[in-house]
Parts: sequence; structure tokens; C-alpha cells
Amino acid sequence: MSYLTLVLWLSNIILDTTGQLSFKAAARQPHSEAVGRHYWMTVFQQPWLWFGILCYVIEFVVWIAFLSLVPLSQGVLLGSINIVVILLAGRYFFTEHLTPMRVIGVLLVTCGVALVGLAS
Repeated sequence: MSYLTLVLWLSNIILDTTGQLSFKAAARQPHSEAVGRHYWMTVFQQPWLWFGILCYVIEFVVWIAFLSLVPLSQGVLLGSINIVVILLAGRYFFTEHLTPMRVIGVLLVTCGVALVGLAS
């Protein structure tokens, strides 16, 4: 894996994780009693939502650049590490519960990404 490919891959992970965390933060901000249209109006006023969308727009460009350098089958598998990072970030920032099945899933995904990385 070239240096540029590695930088694009890591950038994709950071942008995807930041975007997901921003969406989660935006979804948690509204008052719990808000429902329906009022809830969504409150969500759309959250800066975290717009920051998350910005992250996704930049991530899209980075992802396209990444895929221009690696085969699709390899890129998609390497991109699946985002699931692991997002899960761990959710645990750290939002104290979400990790069940044993989730931990096993994370380990399997990590092993798969490591195998793909070693093969390239």
C-alpha cells in the first residue's frame, strides 16, 4: 500500500467516524419531549448535523480518490474497518454498551481487514 493510499484510507476512517459521531450528537441534542415535526426541526438546527454532512461530503471525495488507487473489492473490505472505529468511538464518547456479540463481530471484522491489508 502506497503512502498516498494509506493517507486516503486513514482520512476516510477519520471523516466517516467524525460524521457518524456528529450525527449521533445532533440526534441527542433535542429535548426528549420533542416529537414528530418539532423533533426534526430541532435536529436540523443542530450544528452537529451540518458538521456531519460536511464530513460526509469531504469523505465522498476522499473515498473516490481512494478507490481510484485500489481495486474495489480491496477498498470496500478495507473500508469496513470504519464499523470497528465507529463502534469504539460510540463506546468512548456516548458510553454505549458493547455486548459480547458486538465484540466478537468487531474482532472478526478487524481480522478480515488485517488479512486484506496483509494480502496487498
